[in-house]
Amino acid sequence: MSSYANLPAPSPEQGLNRYMQEIRKFPLLEPEEEYMLAKAWVDHQDPKAAHRLVTSHLRLAAKIAMGYRGYGLPQAEVISEANVGLMQAVKRFDPEKGFRLATYAMWWIRASIQEYILRSWSLVKLGTTSAQKKLFFNLRKAKAKVGALEEGDLRPENVAQIARDLSVSEDEVIAMNRRLSGSDASLNATVGGDGEGSTQWQDWLEDEDSDQAGAYAERDELEARRALLAQAMSVLNDREKDILVQRRLSDEPVTLEDLSESYGVSRERIRQIEVRAFEKLQAKMTELARGKGMLAGV
Repeated sequence: MSSYANLPAPSPEQGLNRYMQEIRKFPLLEPEEEYMLAKAWVDHQDPKAAHRLVTSHLRLAAKIAMGYRGYGLPQAEVISEANVGLMQAVKRFDPEKGFRLATYAMWWIRASIQEYILRSWSLVKLGTTSAQKKLFFNLRKAKAKVGALEEGDLRPENVAQIARDLSVSEDEVIAMNRRLSGSDASLNATVGGDGEGSTQWQDWLEDEDSDQAGAYAERDELEARRALLAQAMSVLNDREKDILVQRRLSDEPVTLEDLSESYGVSRERIRQIEVRAFEKLQAKMTELARGKGMLAGV
């Protein structure tokens, strides 16, 4: 395991512009290749396989880290924390679950970044309820939603709207906004050094007009749900899995009559197995979602 901990990878501290250029050199993996590398790590602790899994996902970690800019923290450190989360994800990834590493890793990456930001900002001074944490990480998005793009204190109507949207008090919105105001970096600031080929922060932003952010969020949610489903299916035996898939997960559901003939049991027995399998699957997905902190989305 020590060889894993010392995996070589580009460091953001070398300069963000150079770092972004470096991580683009690592190719993305095809599903079959990713599976074989993950198996090599799980079965044999192959550090070369783990290294390829990590480096092929550095762009994902950096992209997620860019979403947390503006908290007054060095972006290189935020990216480094994202990479820590990525390495933890690779360490724990099980390729037999049937979903891609990127789907699994984004939870670890976000958790690592958020823990770092909360530690750095000493949020305990403001309280650590889930609502306050939600406010901390969603205030900028909420301000953009109501068109409050100016610096300084929010207008009373904007404070009221944000408080309702995020289920916090208006005083909490005002206090958090004052704490976060003034820490945003200019979007025209250069990532890394100056010179030809340098990159600005705004170059890493999604096109708001085409709602790419919304598309990414929807895709992430769909992939997360699929990952949960694939993992939860393990609680079913082969017959339960087959009946549930044919009855509820197929584009053209099979009739109870056809399945009763196939299994040599009554239609009522097929219906009972289907209901029981669905209840078991639903309970397992709820358990998994709670463990990942995404229960509200299931």
